[in-house]
Amino acid sequence: MPHDIRGGHETHWRQFGHGPRAALMIHCSLASSGAWAGVAEHFKDDLTMTAFDLPSHGKSARWDRRGDLQDLCVAMAKDFWTAQAGEAGPVLDGPVDVIGHSFGATVALRLAVEHPEKIRSLTMIEPVYFAIYYADDPDARAEHEAQNAEYRAAVARGDDAAAAKAFVGAWGDGRPWDSLAPEARARMIEQIHTISAVAPAIYDDRSGIIASGALERLDLPVLLIDGAQSSPHIATINEGLKRRIKGAQRVQVQGGHMAPITDPAPVAQALRAHLFGGS
Repeated sequence: MPHDIRGGHETHWRQFGHGPRAALMIHCSLASSGAWAGVAEHFKDDLTMTAFDLPSHGKSARWDRRGDLQDLCVAMAKDFWTAQAGEAGPVLDGPVDVIGHSFGATVALRLAVEHPEKIRSLTMIEPVYFAIYYADDPDARAEHEAQNAEYRAAVARGDDAAAAKAFVGAWGDGRPWDSLAPEARARMIEQIHTISAVAPAIYDDRSGIIASGALERLDLPVLLIDGAQSSPHIATINEGLKRRIKGAQRVQVQGGHMAPITDPAPVAQALRAHLFGGS
């Protein structure tokens, strides 16, 4: 797995496929670049896919908890178009297809808004951009926070294990916490602080994407994917994004929030239609 400095952070990434068209893939929280393996298998002859590990995830360096975590992730993604000192060198050249899942989808969205010249197309799978939900329904925030009371209480008392268990119960792949391998649980407990760290970006529109009208100005092919068994909040978020982004398409696929991992085939089918017109 190659590594170099991206966005000022020691970053590891992997590549899938050997196709003529380039794509950048951004994984969800508490996962790693390997989460894209199932989807990538469907495009091994069509795309050369670069997937990097977010800070404190996979083999990338731990986040030092300074600055804004989403800002850092966007900077890391942007730097894949920039020549770096070191053996790895540049990876991407020209506009590419950018595909993000969950929190990774919010990073992909910011990349598209701030650097549209780098993007050929944008796909957001289960984007957790709750600022859209709250903008469209100001009363929704209190309801959503009440639904996450167990997680919020655990965070407030500094109980990382309980917070990770509650978070995975709401946003995981359906497996009970106690059924996960001990090393997997330990890794998620270690990473759980990153969830609270990105709250201002995904709940409060800290980067001003909504308030600035940037979504309405996006002018590129956009696909929004949600799982049929996922939280209804995601469908609401995708509808809000679809209303704002000119020409955006929304597709619902089999599976839940972790559909790229649990149900990669229907995700890949929707993605293929978006990228290649169903070819």
